[in-house]
Amino acid sequence: MTLFRFGNRTLNAHNYDKLELQNHQVWRDLTEILETLDANDLVKKYLELSDYKICGYWDEQDKYYETITLPRILEAELVSSSIGVTYKEHFLQLKFFLIASAVDGTQKLGELVLIYNENLEFIDENWLLDIDSSMLEIQLLKFS
Repeated sequence: MTLFRFGNRTLNAHNYDKLELQNHQVWRDLTEILETLDANDLVKKYLELSDYKICGYWDEQDKYYETITLPRILEAELVSSSIGVTYKEHFLQLKFFLIASAVDGTQKLGELVLIYNENLEFIDENWLLDIDSSMLEIQLLKFS
């Protein structure tokens, strides 16, 4: 039974305890990708394309927000990156903290996860926002 495939090496039930990922080429490849990729530029372009608006956001209490507008002066800090592999595709996931300048310093507005395929084409996004922040412009769904 094959569990994983790394290049020309296959991990199966008989040799799973021999695989060492610590010095594996996959980490060197990810490091090289991140060194050549301007992750902050990616998130900035993404926010500009969306006009700094999030449409159709559900918070952790299942409350629906029709539109949330982020402040234009916003910093994105890359806090984690990962690669994913499924049977059909490979993807790169980048997680950012969204930070805005406030009168009394800086304020973390939330997190944004951007997911790209192996050709660096956008696949998906995931938001986690501080809905109570006064720096967010919020429009709730209005029922007629």
